[in-house]
Amino acid sequence: VDLLLRRGQDALEAGDPEAAIGHLTAAIDHARDFAEAYVARASAYYLTDRIGPALADLRRALALSPDHAEALTGLAVLLEELG
Repeated sequence: VDLLLRRGQDALEAGDPEAAIGHLTAAIDHARDFAEAYVARASAYYLTDRIGPALADLRRALALSPDHAEALTGLAVLLEELG
């Protein structure tokens, strides 16, 4: 799972959010309770203008880890953008 997360993060850094979504979805399929993978995939969804799935992933990450700072920040940014 850590390898899939790293590949997803590397794809995000390389500017390939579609590849990141694939790696991070695989990570989530293997570990449904891995909040960090949901947060990273939310970033990839956001970069591809898929706001609904990004919000869903951030909400899931916060359900798993209520104090996750990056998830809280991401959710605040998205909600502010949505008005």
